[in-house]
This record gives sequence, structure tokens and C-alpha cells, in this order.
Amino acid sequence: MVTFELNHTAVLTNTEKQLITKAKELPVVYDEDSPEMTDEMEKAFISAREAKPFHGEPLTLYVSSATLEKVKNMGTDYLTILEKLLDKAVAEYNPIP
Repeated sequence: MVTFELNHTAVLTNTEKQLITKAKELPVVYDEDSPEMTDEMEKAFISAREAKPFHGEPLTLYVSSATLEKVKNMGTDYLTILEKLLDKAVAEYNPIP
């Protein structure tokens, strides 16, 4: 089970606070698509995260379906490819003053 704490700058509405309180009372339901994690599975996730640590700030970015299709055809690690392409584009960006 993962517990997430909001930072001190988070502002929640009363409705959001009520939803969180209700969610805490709900039972955890496992199924074939989301089985209970075994110790071995947890170790594998930890190992994978340590092997490929996160190096940036999370960002939601919307791209066209055509762009997404092209980048998905570049390989299964298409999110890393997008990250590198964006980094390169920003590094080379030179706006006209």
C-alpha cells in the first residue's frame, strides 16, 4: 500500500476532502488485472526504479495523435525518446530577440 501526503501548498475543496475521507474507508480489491503485490514483485519494482531513476519533474504534455503514433513506432521506451527530443529541442531553441 502506498501512502501519499500532499505538500503544505496543496489546497483542497471540501468535496475533495470528503472524497479522500470516504476513499480511506473503502476496502482494497484485488483482481486478475491488479493482483496483490508479492514480496518478489515489490523487490522487482524497487530494483527497476533503482536501475532507471527518475531524473526530472513530472509533466503532463499533450501531443497530437500523429506525433504519438510516430514516436511509439520508435520503440517501447517512447516516453524516454520524447523526453530526449524535448530536451534537445529546448537546448537548441534560439528565439529571435
